[in-house]
Amino acid sequence: MGHWIFTEEHEMFRKTVRRFIEKEVSPHVEKWERDGEVPRSLYKRFGELGYLGIRYPKKYGGSEMDLISAAVFSEEMAKCGASGVGSSIGAHTGIAMTNILNFGNEEQKEKYLVPGIKGEKVAALGITEPNAGSDVSSIQTTARKEGDYYILNGSKTFITNGVNSDYVVVAAKTRDEPVHRNVSLFIVDKDLEGFTVGKNLKKLGWRSSDTGLLFFDDVKVPKENLIGEENKGFKYIMSNFQWERISMALGSIGLAEKAFEETINYAKTRKQFGQPISEFQVIRHKLVDMALDIEKAKNMTYRALYLYQKGENAVKETTMAKVYACEMVNRVTDEGLQIHGGAGYMMEYPIQRYWRDARIQSIGGGTTQIMNEILVKQLGIVN
Repeated sequence: MGHWIFTEEHEMFRKTVRRFIEKEVSPHVEKWERDGEVPRSLYKRFGELGYLGIRYPKKYGGSEMDLISAAVFSEEMAKCGASGVGSSIGAHTGIAMTNILNFGNEEQKEKYLVPGIKGEKVAALGITEPNAGSDVSSIQTTARKEGDYYILNGSKTFITNGVNSDYVVVAAKTRDEPVHRNVSLFIVDKDLEGFTVGKNLKKLGWRSSDTGLLFFDDVKVPKENLIGEENKGFKYIMSNFQWERISMALGSIGLAEKAFEETINYAKTRKQFGQPISEFQVIRHKLVDMALDIEKAKNMTYRALYLYQKGENAVKETTMAKVYACEMVNRVTDEGLQIHGGAGYMMEYPIQRYWRDARIQSIGGGTTQIMNEILVKQLGIVN
């Protein structure tokens, strides 16, 4: 029996997405992991099926479905077998294009959302820098206005889709002070002179997702590519963090469920001392603990999702969900690998990839330590 937050329509959508992933995504993840990227054709296929525009208005080619449907999609994508696939798609639809949808003008939406929803253009979000991660206000990339252009200088790192995207939504400082009111967002097309892309970074996990270094050397960005108002970029970035954290929690749940299911199957077939290891009490109890951990994360995350989709202030709940679910998936995948024993340490068994993919969850989108600092304030522990 499913959770009450999901209607019959949501569960039907889940089955449709799951069938698609099992047929057209999962069989290819090993190749994409080796390639270090997903093919452009995958974006177009997702676009054809309407999966890139779940939350987007129909006027731009979207499906105009609700937030719960987007949550279902996030969970099922996490079960495809390689989290890098979901991170690439999610960075495109849920992180980069969202800024244009929420704060861009009609011309920008027509130019970038329409082909993005079709899968014809791929987007990335450029915020993180070598010396600016969780502290967004410390970015050093600058955009100086000169006539009809902004002159962009600086660099970005760890950018998902950074290598293969067609444009990047870039955060840059447009004045020195005051802090938090000096950042603006720009749509920067890859073909602009002075914009160069470094190598595809080699990562512990998420290997099927391209992750790049970006460099801006006197890039002339047309003034019409400014998103929203000048110096409001920090506010725009912060406004999407609640959904990003819910998405990471949902992805953690999906990945943990995948690892749990495969660990049960392995325990039932792996024999030692004349019987399946699932017959040993210590293994059975480990599996029960994994299931309990997943269930707790689900309920915290679904409550946060429920409040967020109602439009309530759910900073505390979304932050708690992000902390618990993203730490949970590390515990569950690690236990799954332990139950697999020596086989789990071999690259032939996918549990090792789930374990590697899980490790970023408590780092990306705000580390657990940063989330805890937010909760300190939300809980009134400090003023």
